[in-house]
Amino acid sequence: MHSLMLSDTGQSEAAGIRNGGIAAVEFRSGVEKVPKKVQMDVDQYIQPIIDYVRVHQAWAAPIVFALCFAESLAFISLLIPAWAALVGIGALISASHLNFWPIWIAGSLGAAFGDWLSYWIGLKLENRVYHMWPLSQHPNIIPAGEAFIRKWGAFAIFIGRFSGPLRASVPLIAGVFAMPYWRFQVANFTSAFVWAAVLLTLGDVTSSTIKWLARLMGGG
Repeated sequence: MHSLMLSDTGQSEAAGIRNGGIAAVEFRSGVEKVPKKVQMDVDQYIQPIIDYVRVHQAWAAPIVFALCFAESLAFISLLIPAWAALVGIGALISASHLNFWPIWIAGSLGAAFGDWLSYWIGLKLENRVYHMWPLSQHPNIIPAGEAFIRKWGAFAIFIGRFSGPLRASVPLIAGVFAMPYWRFQVANFTSAFVWAAVLLTLGDVTSSTIKWLARLMGGG
């Protein structure tokens, strides 16, 4: 009976993490209007990444770094919705007893370096980046990013971090507009650490809540 209860708990945790990943993709699809042609079936890429991290925990920090870098780089973030995978990995932190701190630092640095590279590309290529694929396929992103930066200045870097379309365009446009380097970097690194903490903590809290509900419904 005891082993059966452990098995049920493990299945509940796995289901909770999977459901968390599915919910994350649905949230992103509904709120950020990700084009259907770049949306993938959840189990095709999110769950295998989460499962790999669960089995190979030493790779958790490098994988989170890569995902956050891709999610923050102007061109890749439009094609690879890594947001949901990061929430799913966050759910593993308590479920698999992963160390939060190195994963958080790796994710924060990955996000900061992704925005930094986007800024550098915009600074060097200027308006030519507007006509490069895949940005050329999203004509509304650039004008929205330009208006956002004009309104908020460096604070746009911080706010834009939490919105997919803005996250893909604002650092790039900041480079095109030649935003002062240190003003950009302060907003960049500050927002990166906050953003990574929110994503990983969201997954952790979701996993803990699902486990608590499973125990509650199972009678303790």
